[in-house]
Amino acid sequence: MTDDIDEARYWQGHEVNCSACTHLSLKKTGGRRLMHACVNDHYARHNDRFFNWSPALANAYTAHPHFEVRAIAAKHVNLFLLLPLLDGAEEAVRANAARRLLKSNILTLRNDSHREVKILVATLLDGEELVPMLSDQNYCVRQIVARRAATVAEVPAALRCDPDWRVRREVVTRVAAFELARLTENEDSMVQEVARGRLACKSARR
Repeated sequence: MTDDIDEARYWQGHEVNCSACTHLSLKKTGGRRLMHACVNDHYARHNDRFFNWSPALANAYTAHPHFEVRAIAAKHVNLFLLLPLLDGAEEAVRANAARRLLKSNILTLRNDSHREVKILVATLLDGEELVPMLSDQNYCVRQIVARRAATVAEVPAALRCDPDWRVRREVVTRVAAFELARLTENEDSMVQEVARGRLACKSARR
């Protein structure tokens, strides 16, 4: 079984011409293989395999015209080349750069235009670093913040009264046991159910 496809095309759509490849010499050492590991192929899995086999070449592809190549290269490039990628137009590029950078370098992405980038950033930050994300417009982001914030002293008050029940349900799975009784009377039935379930488990362990 193989997950590869039986064609090789540039990201613009025309067929790959190996004779024009700048990495033709890698074929001899096993660093590239058409329809399997190729940086010119539009198929992301082939790009990924190419950089896995030849990570040192990634530095030359941070400005490649195809965003998927830049995004995959970001997994391997020198750390000093990652910061400019945070300003990339495509979320996949920004996300892969963020995964490898220090927390202090990715704080600006808390206000990213793309939900998935903000969710990723929320999973990478802690404590006070998450405060600006408490009021994010997307409930998924606030839900992750609730999950992360629960690892600090207590869940922020803003999330306890969040307008979205899915965030409040996340909160009730994290808060201290002494708060559960109050939450059994929450206006949302799902929140009530989780709170009562946790209380029941607590009683059963006594």
